[in-house]
Amino acid sequence: QVQLVESGGGLVQAGGTLRLSCAASGRTFRSYGMGWFRQAPGKERDFVAVTTWSAGSTYYADYADSVKGRFTISRDNAKNTVNLQMNSLKPEGTAVYYCAASTGYGGSDYRGYAYWGQGTQVTVSS
Repeated sequence: QVQLVESGGGLVQAGGTLRLSCAASGRTFRSYGMGWFRQAPGKERDFVAVTTWSAGSTYYADYADSVKGRFTISRDNAKNTVNLQMNSLKPEGTAVYYCAASTGYGGSDYRGYAYWGQGTQVTVSS
């Protein structure tokens, strides 16, 4: 069982920055695909970013087109954490942000993740 706890959400003005963090339990964190998703009221849960293993013991990061160049995902395997640095935030980024863990690759499809945090609210005012 993997437990995930997000932190760092809040209220920010458009153009501002926030840093989300997710602390994970589990002895094999380094092998998890770790993703961030977001869900606005009345909308589906959307992919934001993923960091997952690649060939040669390196990690691969991917982003939704809507956040490329503004968001950065990073992980610290020694601390079992994954972070999402969000710059130049836009009002359409208002949503509950979820951290998710996959014992496999993960990817951009939420169905690839078995474990989810409780979510943290991000509100971007215009």
